[in-house]
Amino acid sequence: MDGNFEISGAGGREGLVTIADGLATVEIAPAVGGALASYRGENNGHAIDWLRPAGPAALAGRDAGAMACFPLVPYSNRIRGGRFSFAGRTIELPTRPDDPHYEHGHGWRRPWTLAGHQQASAVLRYRHDADSWPWSYEAEQRIGLVRGCLSIRISLRNLSDTPMPAGLGLHPYFPATPWTHIQAGVTGMWETDAEVLPTRHVPPPAGADPTTGFDVAEAAFDTVFTGWTRRARITWPDEERLLDIEAEAPLDFLVLYTPPGEPFFCAEPVSNITDAFNRLEEDTGCMVLAPGESRSASVRFIPSETISTR
Repeated sequence: MDGNFEISGAGGREGLVTIADGLATVEIAPAVGGALASYRGENNGHAIDWLRPAGPAALAGRDAGAMACFPLVPYSNRIRGGRFSFAGRTIELPTRPDDPHYEHGHGWRRPWTLAGHQQASAVLRYRHDADSWPWSYEAEQRIGLVRGCLSIRISLRNLSDTPMPAGLGLHPYFPATPWTHIQAGVTGMWETDAEVLPTRHVPPPAGADPTTGFDVAEAAFDTVFTGWTRRARITWPDEERLLDIEAEAPLDFLVLYTPPGEPFFCAEPVSNITDAFNRLEEDTGCMVLAPGESRSASVRFIPSETISTR
């Protein structure tokens, strides 16, 4: 990852900011892409990880992609070849062989500043000065716990004197068991090529339609779903618990990533489809922020559990 920063301690959990409300605890790693390291509840002495917790190696290695959740700014997912044209200029982002499409922009690659911290809330900010991305902007996350529910409000403000294409979202990772189930109302999806870039808009597959729900172990998605109702429910029937996700506009797309055989999966509320800036003639969710303009949206994670104490 880009950025010159360190996590103190040898493989421990130092360098984290903790918020808690008596029902849940969230660990935040501002230096590691403004990511969450954990979101944990407790029921009768049982710890419940609602998000996949980061291990010591993720913290020591500054690996935002191995954290519990990280922010997506100034866009979600990939830009083909890291290159697009906007307002008569060609933008070329710094790709590399293991990141040929400059995935997920800057936020998860850079340290964020802790701008506020109370017992059950924290504010993180990231300022980007124009470079290969020729616009300056500021991003903010307001992270809070209320009655065990986690809320994250993410915002993006154009600090440049010209309009900026933009997108935003969150990239949470959830624990997966063989019986984990997800349901989310959608109307369509984007088929992709071998590089996970969109090719054709089609209906969801009958055997794994998020609207009716499916077990994540039985599908292999890395897919943007459209027409999302901004609601999703994840259930772990073997663990007798569930988590509802509620998002706000403009987070109108849901990315599902269900890698076979992995103990995790992703359900990402986002404002734009993959490669949105190269498909402006379609309904891609691409926003254009005027100078000084900002956009924001909140996502709530609402847990419910009936864990037995056997």
